Amino acid sequence: MVELAEKTQFMIETDKVDLFYGSKQALKQVSLQIKENYVTALIGPSGCGKSTFLRTLNRMNDLIPNVKTTGSIRIAEEEVNQAKLDMVNLRKRVGMVFQQPNPFPFSIYDNVAYGPRMHGVTNKKELDSIVERSLKQAALWDEVHDRLDKPATGMSGGQQQRLCIARVLAVKPEVILMDEPTSALDPISTAKVEDLILELKKDYTIVIVTHNMQQASRISDETAFFLNGEIVEFADTTTIFTNPKEQKTEDYISGRFG
Repeated sequence: MVELAEKTQFMIETDKVDLFYGSKQALKQVSLQIKENYVTALIGPSGCGKSTFLRTLNRMNDLIPNVKTTGSIRIAEEEVNQAKLDMVNLRKRVGMVFQQPNPFPFSIYDNVAYGPRMHGVTNKKELDSIVERSLKQAALWDEVHDRLDKPATGMSGGQQQRLCIARVLAVKPEVILMDEPTSALDPISTAKVEDLILELKKDYTIVIVTHNMQQASRISDETAFFLNGEIVEFADTTTIFTNPKEQKTEDYISGRFG
């Protein structure tokens, strides 16, 4: 865990969130307060609800048929679990990086410029500036600045994932959601993405789902342990990994199940 000055500002607050896939309940009364400029890790065994919860924060679950979400989900004090929400604006404010790198079949430049163009930026000089800024933030500029017109699909897996992060950064989100962003990467690429996350939290609030206990302990400030759709324990990462209050947390951390 990286030491930070104590924060009191919550970027994300959820209160008694339930989620159903048809008749199956996937989240049960999930209440969580996530601090601004923190990296918050969501851990737990497969199928425990952590990725489902992550997707409630930018309403990605809405794309699945027969999903019903109840409870309050507030981001920067705005309720996002409401019928009249501007979904395009929400996805701009709350960016997402997925497990598998998913660059568009365009050039490196056009991947990063895609979001700003969708939001009305047409000036070439402004787009050039956004692309450079975003690639630098994603620690990728030095590797690709001389081949921005080349297909993004020709990049390595690690580079593709950092490009996807740059694509998110290009629209200046407030929150970045990451769903196991390094699980498909080699150790060197994983280390680069972890270093990047630690750098990005200066400007963004980051929520990351990870199965990698070492990763959670390395990069997160606070950790929530999910089990069977519920939060068993939520605390600063050092406490979760060295002195958890719940036996179930200790059993999971120590590898007794999961």
